[in-house]
Amino acid sequence: MAYYNIYFSPTGGTKKVADIICSALDGDFNEIDLCCDIEQMSLCEEDVCLVSIPSYGGRVPGVAIERLKNLTGNGAKAILNCVYGNRAWEDTLTELQDTLEGLGFRCIAALATVAEHSIFRQFATGRPDEQDKGELIEMAKKIQERLIEDFTGPLVLEGSHGTYKEFGGSPLKPYGNESCSGCGLCARKCPVAAIDAQNLKATDPEKCISCMRCISICPKGARSVDPALLATISERISPMLGGRKDNHLFL
Repeated sequence: MAYYNIYFSPTGGTKKVADIICSALDGDFNEIDLCCDIEQMSLCEEDVCLVSIPSYGGRVPGVAIERLKNLTGNGAKAILNCVYGNRAWEDTLTELQDTLEGLGFRCIAALATVAEHSIFRQFATGRPDEQDKGELIEMAKKIQERLIEDFTGPLVLEGSHGTYKEFGGSPLKPYGNESCSGCGLCARKCPVAAIDAQNLKATDPEKCISCMRCISICPKGARSVDPALLATISERISPMLGGRKDNHLFL
């Protein structure tokens, strides 16, 4: 039996949630980072996987799905974890479930959890916080009970299965400024190779998924998005992102 902490976490919030959940589950979890290319891998029926994905416009990021396709489940147990930035997760969980079941995983539980918004950081700032940590640990204990019971499913999640909402991406594309030192970290760490190592200040808008990883890891703070556009979008969506949204467990 092996345990896997599988996550797509460009700015760290999703991994922070995943690590809290794994800490409260039995087993020594091996990490699989979907921000990087992964090799094909075949799992066993006894294996347990926590699969954590951020919600991008109510969907699973396409690059995460493509990398998950390198895994063959063979009946391995999957715990789904959709991390949302204080708005909504919409079709993210059902899309993740459909994807994993199509790869041969057995989905036994699901969570929708909150982390600080990766673009508009004034929303859900600092989350997961201590209150979240306590809630996530209690949810993990309930999932552990299901693992001990060897739940055979199916896991029933309400929402769209097979047909999902349209998401055309975000217009917010990071770019480099004069503070760029040319270290190339952003190009090396971009999950979709949207930054040319020979032209670090530019971003390929067709490839970029607005994950904001390049902004979060730049040692010089030399990358940003258009401040006027950021302010305009922030004002428009703020009614949907306000308040304290909840963590949810689906068994």
